[in-house]
Amino acid sequence: MGTREKQLEDVLLEEETVNQNEIVLFNDNVNTFDHVIETLINVCEHTPEQAEQCSLIVHYNGKCTVKTGEYSYLKPKCSKLLEAGLSAEIV
Repeated sequence: MGTREKQLEDVLLEEETVNQNEIVLFNDNVNTFDHVIETLINVCEHTPEQAEQCSLIVHYNGKCTVKTGEYSYLKPKCSKLLEAGLSAEIV
């Protein structure tokens, strides 16, 4: 019997990295829960349940991430939140 040689192949997997940003919504003493919920549904495409949960998190914790994605995707959404009178920024 001959000697068997096993050859190991190194497979290089190239991972695509995407810079993920977040829209963070901040609490204020101006906007009502209903306004925040409606705005999150319309701008961030939240379900009513998601929007309500985010509004409660913002109220009790002072801030909440409401959307993640690439900066170019988030910029117009953040602008619409600001236009609606909400306090938000992309981080």
